[in-house]
Amino acid sequence: QAQLVESGGGLVQPGGSLRLSCAASGFKMDYYNIGWFHQAPGKEREGISCIMSNNGGRYYKDPVKGRFTISRDNAKNTVYLQMNTLKPEDTGVYYCAADTDQVFCWDALFNGRYESDYWGQGTQVTVSS
Repeated sequence: QAQLVESGGGLVQPGGSLRLSCAASGFKMDYYNIGWFHQAPGKEREGISCIMSNNGGRYYKDPVKGRFTISRDNAKNTVYLQMNTLKPEDTGVYYCAADTDQVFCWDALFNGRYESDYWGQGTQVTVSS
């Protein structure tokens, strides 16, 4: 069946970088909007970045603008989140989600609506010295 699997998390020092991957199986990402979500310890899940299915738009929440870059490689059925200049507050579990609804990205980042067709299991990122 359809699945999303996140990978690439780990322990990194402040100022360091990680690249997260969100790999899809059982469906093609081409027609899906893909969002990345961050859940800090003890906090609610928050949408931080999203890329549209047609690659016509990319969205970022202010705390990650200029530091994180979302991209997609449809040939590999994978979406990436390049995270640079990591800060301790970036610590937490990172999830990806996929949805065909064209309002998904806006809703996820700015309206707090996280309904989606598919969710991954998450990957842990720890930023600490």
